Amino acid sequence: MAHIKDALSALVADSKTGLPATFINLLSILVRSPSVVGAEHSFFRVLQRELEERGAKVTWYEGLLVAQGSEPDSLMLSAHSDRHGLVCTGPNEFQYAAFVAGARSDLLGNSVDEQLMRKVVDRFPNEQVYAYEPWSGAYRGKGKIKNAYICEYRNNLIFELEGMEHLVAGTPVAFKDNLKVTEQALIGQMDNVLTVAVLVYMFEIGFQGTAFFTAQEEAGKSWRYLLEWFRRFGGSTNQLVVVDTSPYPDFATAQKQELVLRNKDANAKFNNALTQKLAKLCAANDISVQFKDEYVEAKNAELASRNEPPASLGSTEMGRIISASKGLVDGTTLQIPTSGYHTLSESAPLESVSAFIYMLALLADQNIDEKLLKESSNV
Repeated sequence: MAHIKDALSALVADSKTGLPATFINLLSILVRSPSVVGAEHSFFRVLQRELEERGAKVTWYEGLLVAQGSEPDSLMLSAHSDRHGLVCTGPNEFQYAAFVAGARSDLLGNSVDEQLMRKVVDRFPNEQVYAYEPWSGAYRGKGKIKNAYICEYRNNLIFELEGMEHLVAGTPVAFKDNLKVTEQALIGQMDNVLTVAVLVYMFEIGFQGTAFFTAQEEAGKSWRYLLEWFRRFGGSTNQLVVVDTSPYPDFATAQKQELVLRNKDANAKFNNALTQKLAKLCAANDISVQFKDEYVEAKNAELASRNEPPASLGSTEMGRIISASKGLVDGTTLQIPTSGYHTLSESAPLESVSAFIYMLALLADQNIDEKLLKESSNV
């Protein structure tokens, strides 16, 4: 495989961020392309164009876009392509798309968690939104969120919008978003367009492995589409690195580490050898990391001392597929720490984004990878 690290260092950096200018341009395009959970088809069309322009072979499956280079088994990466938004469910009626796509309501005997609804209900006051055709992405008009409330009869979130009276049921409504760049962070609805952009960008700098782009992760369904692919096309064992953002309570806390690793989530233990491989590569390159499960467990010890309920270790695409595949698929995660999770002001530190791109470049370059592992054997 070509030396991706060398290609990365030769690129022209954006003057404000220090990140590759072509990556910033790509991210700006993708941020403006809607991908509401359950209505990702139009975003897949955008991804197909960007990937094929960078030499990837692109194949569509239900809930999954697969991009491959000339060495598809050399490294497998996965990012979810959906973002939060709304969906029209009746005349001038709109619900949180993740709850609808996940079929979580009392009507099906699987009610939405009250605590989660209360977190979401006040998250988007007066936000600008726009509607689009789910397949083509054609623009269907703009509006604004006036109000959101929990419907006691359906135990689900209902949004009142201004200017969207003409829409019919099934029409997705995305939050209006533009990439904002400061001297410290990339800001916007980063989960998970940020890591999607990085995977597309990897093909630009010579990546020849496989990148998966999954649908409906925010509804808890993406792992099913991914596992179906591995059951049809994978080997006897398949190693995967799932990339994502990882939430922290504020920006200062997110900045305390450049990247986030996990030994496990609420569903399963991750591949220890691959996790430690990533940790050693980070250490060899002076990239600071935190293990998110250890962070949560330390916080839970503090909560227990105050007789407060513990926080969850979280549920990831990786943990779900490890648990369900019964040995067919395993791997680990690599995440970018952020603050303002699941809002239009999610902030990713520039140092973390730079470290993230660099780490994936090291992983993709097998020659550099093995050399660094030998150098870091005593870390």
